[in-house]
Amino acid sequence: MPVFASRAKQDAAFAENREYMLAQITEMRMLEQRTRDTSAKAGPRFAKRGQLLPRERLALLLDSHAPLLELSALSGYMLDKSDPAASIPGSGIAVCIGYVAGVRCLIIADDSGIDAGALQPMGLEKFQRAQKIALDHKLPFIHLVESAGANLLGYRVEDFVHGGGNFCGLARLSAAGNPVIALVHGSSTAGGANMTGLSDYVVMVRDRAKAFLAGPPLLKAATGEIATDEELGGAQMHGTVSGLAEYLADNDADGIRIVRDLMRSIGTVTDLPSTSKGKAPRLPAEDLLGLMPKDGRKPVDMREIAARIVDDSEILEFKADYGPGTVCLHASIHGQQVGILTNNGPIDPAGANKATHFIQACCQSDVALVYLQNTTGYLVGKEPERAGMIKHGSKMIQAVANASVPQITIMCGASYGAGNYGMCGRGFDPDFLFSWPNARTAVMGAEQAANTMVNVMADAAKAKGNGADAPMLETLRKKVIENFERQMSAFYTSGRMLDDGVIDPRDTRNVIGFALSICRAGQKRKLRQTSFGVARP
Repeated sequence: MPVFASRAKQDAAFAENREYMLAQITEMRMLEQRTRDTSAKAGPRFAKRGQLLPRERLALLLDSHAPLLELSALSGYMLDKSDPAASIPGSGIAVCIGYVAGVRCLIIADDSGIDAGALQPMGLEKFQRAQKIALDHKLPFIHLVESAGANLLGYRVEDFVHGGGNFCGLARLSAAGNPVIALVHGSSTAGGANMTGLSDYVVMVRDRAKAFLAGPPLLKAATGEIATDEELGGAQMHGTVSGLAEYLADNDADGIRIVRDLMRSIGTVTDLPSTSKGKAPRLPAEDLLGLMPKDGRKPVDMREIAARIVDDSEILEFKADYGPGTVCLHASIHGQQVGILTNNGPIDPAGANKATHFIQACCQSDVALVYLQNTTGYLVGKEPERAGMIKHGSKMIQAVANASVPQITIMCGASYGAGNYGMCGRGFDPDFLFSWPNARTAVMGAEQAANTMVNVMADAAKAKGNGADAPMLETLRKKVIENFERQMSAFYTSGRMLDDGVIDPRDTRNVIGFALSICRAGQKRKLRQTSFGVARP
């Protein structure tokens, strides 16, 4: 396969782009660290109780030196507090895909160091997205439980209703043959009690874990009955009387030991990746920082991006001279064959036809699809319309929506209009979708949106026989631009769970490689399905 011959120049523009990207990465890391630091402030309180902090539990559970992928670290950003400097992203839970006793698992850890683990904005969406990934890719599901549940002072009926999806998801995971394991470190109250009841295996920490449908305050208010936490739902009671717990642990570390022993004991196939990850790209990943323009309106040859991600920088371009604004490439990532679709301009009728052909050919050969989004959308105008832009674009969207192979999307730059859809955006349910910190997503560019609204208002005034109010139109223009610009950034969209996380561009190859291995291992893994989730006696 041909090695890509780079024409990139490390000039002043490259340096400016690099500086901008590094600033975005620094902001991303700062936000991630803010969440960890906030949780860590609870350290003295946890130590006094003889407990580990949530991320300490997670680190002890996971196999050291094995691959690890954290998901949706910025979820809930600016939804808990509108002030960017005060917002604590993460939605109160940490979600990752990692290895436990050699078995790749989906793990959720309640971050009880923040507001005692109470439900945070986008927490339900993050939990249910994690369940879907586990179900789709046949991953054992481990939940480290310690949560105060819903914050009644911020009660929203929609959270109560949609929260039932957590329980439904657990039942379906179990019925599909995915082991569901709960390690209860502390409180598991009210609806949260069903998180334990719907698990196949429950480990509870003595003197700390508790699970009840109604805690002592609610019990007293509702019935007048008085009971202590331990009498009502302590670990000892559940291990010896109710039968909710299969295992009792002496402390957090002992509970984690039991979970690791359990993963070794239940016959789940280990699938640590082989040491072979294909040949490293000949072109350095460090270049990715300077290749993507700071100004998203400036063009970039996306083949330069792909060549710094794929094995040995080898790419075979498909229909290179037909619809060249839409780029289709054959390549490998970590030794796994992929078909890459990306954008060197708007998607025109020829480009849409090429993409449709390429997607269908990859499905025929069982080649996974990787979308590197940097699109201004589908081409508009009289000529594209006469050439069948709508019908050819629709064929491309049909192919994306119904592709039968793993699909992974990386938001590298612009993602505007229906191009977001045709390049397998969130609405098309790719197996995984990640954003670079410079990515921008919108129905159209801010300037285009503002000019569209100004033209509409001016035409409406003219139709009524009135002159256009120039100051009013300028105010409207500025308002539209501000509204669009505010919502475009990768941090904003990631906060709303419109991706599976924001990543450093230099990590793209490893992230795609790991995600592909998850998809392929899930396709091969055979589970023993049951009619229902495992029920308790």
